Amino acid sequence: MTAAATAPTSGHIAFKGIRVRFPSSAGHDVLVMDDFNLEIPAGQFVAIVGPSGCGKSTLLRVLSGLVDADAGTALIDGLTAEETAERIGFMFQRDTLLPWASVQDNIAIGLELAHAPAATAKERIRELIDFLKLTGFERNMPHQLSGGMRQRVSLGRLLAYDPDIFLMDEPFGALDSQTKAVMGRELLRIWERHQRTVLFVTHDIEEAVTLSDRVIVLSPRPGTIRLDLSIDLPRPRDPRLLRKEPAYIDYVDRIWREIDAGAPVQD
Repeated sequence: MTAAATAPTSGHIAFKGIRVRFPSSAGHDVLVMDDFNLEIPAGQFVAIVGPSGCGKSTLLRVLSGLVDADAGTALIDGLTAEETAERIGFMFQRDTLLPWASVQDNIAIGLELAHAPAATAKERIRELIDFLKLTGFERNMPHQLSGGMRQRVSLGRLLAYDPDIFLMDEPFGALDSQTKAVMGRELLRIWERHQRTVLFVTHDIEEAVTLSDRVIVLSPRPGTIRLDLSIDLPRPRDPRLLRKEPAYIDYVDRIWREIDAGAPVQD
């Protein structure tokens, strides 16, 4: 956190006793999570890692109300998803841009959802386009943009909506490694400026350590917390320099050891 940043007063997340079952093609339910508990302070950047199927994305969907838990509650500042839906912004692995809308019109959707005053909307769009380094592409359509630029537009729409909580489900997972690194730097820059609570799902351990204040390692299904690791690396962070630091390497190794230790034994 930079010296100029102020601590957020809203955006505290609490998962309490979450149980989720999904039907399977075999005709029986699959227990994805059982009695899952986790608290995240307002303004904290938390990454969730773990094997496929352990419930990482499910947690985001439960918090946003897209999936109903079979038991337990997910709360934001003590309120349920139904009471706080407008305070959550969701960013998926694949962008959800409207193909018939320009860059500026896609970003404007976030302002419309936030019921921003029309008198200030144009200036806010201009500020976001400049902040996200999209100047000159305002009228381009999504098919005219690279993958990284499309994700910048998605970030712009999220920032225009200005939710208290960013839910990010592998938002850079479909990008090549170079573009992913660039987008990671952009996200760090955005977080340091806006200080929102972020819940970030990824399979990339290095990405998790680079971005986060805290990394949660989940076990194989049903997902439980194997490791809750605070990342004590100074901010602001430059990912290019950070990866040479011994502490960074130690964090990555520790998370990998925990994931390997929790992997099911193969016959």
